[in-house]
Amino acid sequence: MTITSRPTTTANLAGGSITLEPNPCRHGTARRVSPWRGEAGTSGVVAVVGAGKMGLPLAGQFASHGWSVIAVDIDAAVVASINEGRSHVDEEPGLAELVSTAHDDGLLRATTDAAAAAGEADVVVVIVPVMLDAAAHPDYRHMDAATDSIGPGLHPGSLVIYETTLPVGDTRDRYAPRLEALSGLRAEVDGDEGFLVAFSPERLYSGAALRNLATYPKLVGGIGPASRDRAAAFYDGVLDAEVVAMSSAEAAEFSKLADTTYRDVNIALANEFARYADRIGVDVTEVIAAANSQPYSHIHQPGIGVGGHCIPVYPYFLLDRAPELSLVARAREVNDGQVDVAIDALRGALDESRSLDGAGVLVLGLTYRHGVKELAYSRALPLIERLRAAGARVLAFDPLLTDDEIRATGAEPWRWGTEAPGVSAIVTQTGDPRWAGLDASWFPELVVVVDGRNSLDDLTLPEGVRRRGIGRP
Repeated sequence: MTITSRPTTTANLAGGSITLEPNPCRHGTARRVSPWRGEAGTSGVVAVVGAGKMGLPLAGQFASHGWSVIAVDIDAAVVASINEGRSHVDEEPGLAELVSTAHDDGLLRATTDAAAAAGEADVVVVIVPVMLDAAAHPDYRHMDAATDSIGPGLHPGSLVIYETTLPVGDTRDRYAPRLEALSGLRAEVDGDEGFLVAFSPERLYSGAALRNLATYPKLVGGIGPASRDRAAAFYDGVLDAEVVAMSSAEAAEFSKLADTTYRDVNIALANEFARYADRIGVDVTEVIAAANSQPYSHIHQPGIGVGGHCIPVYPYFLLDRAPELSLVARAREVNDGQVDVAIDALRGALDESRSLDGAGVLVLGLTYRHGVKELAYSRALPLIERLRAAGARVLAFDPLLTDDEIRATGAEPWRWGTEAPGVSAIVTQTGDPRWAGLDASWFPELVVVVDGRNSLDDLTLPEGVRRRGIGRP
């Protein structure tokens, strides 16, 4: 396979989606060794701590390349599912088959005992959430607990790799010392008295994780050269993509934050362009398409806001250490403010008094992205909250959520295809293709549709019903 110090190929997102072809697997059958020390063509035992939407695909990938994998999770139901050869992650193409095969081949099992798993493993990959607290600072509760759980099990020669996105410096300054204290060993010592520590950010997209693992270069940085080289050797043996051995853990940490923050800032720029386009009566999507015909322009698309575990979160990891990054802070304000832009569009279309009191509003799409059952930082949540605060009656539909899950967001469930008297406005919060099949006859009092993702060009509306996009007057 390939280990390099700089990526040899790049591809830019020029205002839309691109598809890269996965690399073919060129690995032979790995020879099992114990202990594993990084020799090419060999495999050992790896513990994956956190068997969720990102961790389980990693576990399956490692097993498919000949490693014996121990999945570790605090959820007993997740552990039981894996030990029965079943994937509890439903939206990941190919994962169910990968988990079943790995289990049947005796290469994948699960446990809640992290210390025991770390004691058995040559490599420990940690991938549990670090989100934000109420003050928008990193919330380390889950990561600290995971680190504390594996520390006592570390042994001479252990390699610990953090894949969860972290603020710059945490691998070296927060977690390596913590592991030293728990294990009684020294970090960055490749011998009888030490263990190795590296950072390698996951770069996975829900619904395409296995494809991403074969596509995107794998970034690896260590707290020292021994940690970096061992981690790069591990990934070179289990991934089919290029492995980029970076100069330090900090460089790898910063790279992931730079990637996601770039997207947040770019989307904020697109949203500000959209606000100006509204003011001057120009379609911003036409403008962006034209601008991006020049190869140095890579403007993203505007929308009702940014949700998910990554883009709304990781800019704050940068700001936590570098509050002077004013452009980063402003981008967060702009993107979070898009919900208010949508509400203002509703006010202007429904009532000259700009009141929403008593209006029936249907929100379509509650998850942060269509096709992914996850509400993390979904813009539907503040949208529903602010509509209700303005006096609106809010209904909602999402094909991935049950009625009880919809009620938990503060909205009344609406069933697709049923008549909804009293609904005068619809707001799409996701770009689900099924919205193009809306039938206006279901909504006899409909006045306006706010297309929050600019995805409804094919929707037919009766005369007199307005459609408002984001930057598309």
